[in-house]
Amino acid sequence: MGRVVVVGSLNIDSVVEVARHPLPGETLLGGDLVKHFGGKGANQAIAAARAGAKVAFVGRVGDDADGDAYLRRLTGYGIDTTHLSRTAGVATGHAAIAVDAHGENTIIVSPGANGRVTVADLASLTTLSPDDVLLASLEVDTDVVAEAARIAASRGARVILNLAPYAGLPGDVLDLADPVVVNEHENELLAADGYTPRSVLVTLGSRGSRWGDTVVPAGAVTEVVDTTGAGDCFCGTLAAGLAAGLAAADAMEAASAAAALSVGWVGAQG
Repeated sequence: MGRVVVVGSLNIDSVVEVARHPLPGETLLGGDLVKHFGGKGANQAIAAARAGAKVAFVGRVGDDADGDAYLRRLTGYGIDTTHLSRTAGVATGHAAIAVDAHGENTIIVSPGANGRVTVADLASLTTLSPDDVLLASLEVDTDVVAEAARIAASRGARVILNLAPYAGLPGDVLDLADPVVVNEHENELLAADGYTPRSVLVTLGSRGSRWGDTVVPAGAVTEVVDTTGAGDCFCGTLAAGLAAGLAAADAMEAASAAAALSVGWVGAQG
């Protein structure tokens, strides 16, 4: 079984419930402040670890209490944080989220240390082997993601690129991925940019997922509490399955089942 090496972001999500969203210049009283661990990279890494993969993380946190807490959380899941760096004088990534009575949210993201991830942080990727999987999303610099994909491919590792939040990557980089993972909206943006990667997996919400000619139904959902992070759970579990040598359909089925479970808890990581 190979490793899953995640290059990505870590955020602390601060959530306040409000009756309605404030107008410009208006102050409203909200509910209690609730904090959750988030960030697409960390969400995916924890999902992969929960699925049984050996996981390593490449990224940055600040030299603050949130960074300390995130290091403890990841190591608690058995994730290798050797190459998760601390950035002096910078806060750990943060998202301020307001959720109104109808469940609509507004989100302001301060990238913090995530914005300081550079190509120099990728040195450990030279240890990747053909059994390993690189999983990267786009909450860190796209040039860093592109170089991570090139290094991983040069080592024979499988590359999975989750184009979320959507941004264009060079066509030669997209063609290194097996697969590129997008939802339906991101797939439309990809097509609008004129990209046709050789391997694309499209998640279709309640209609499951499609990877080339392989179509897998969505997992059975018992209760929908919070859909935040379901796509990240899918990606992390998919990567774990592929690193374990599962066929595409089997890895997709495991990912769909995990994503269906993930909507039953509050927050991206539960």
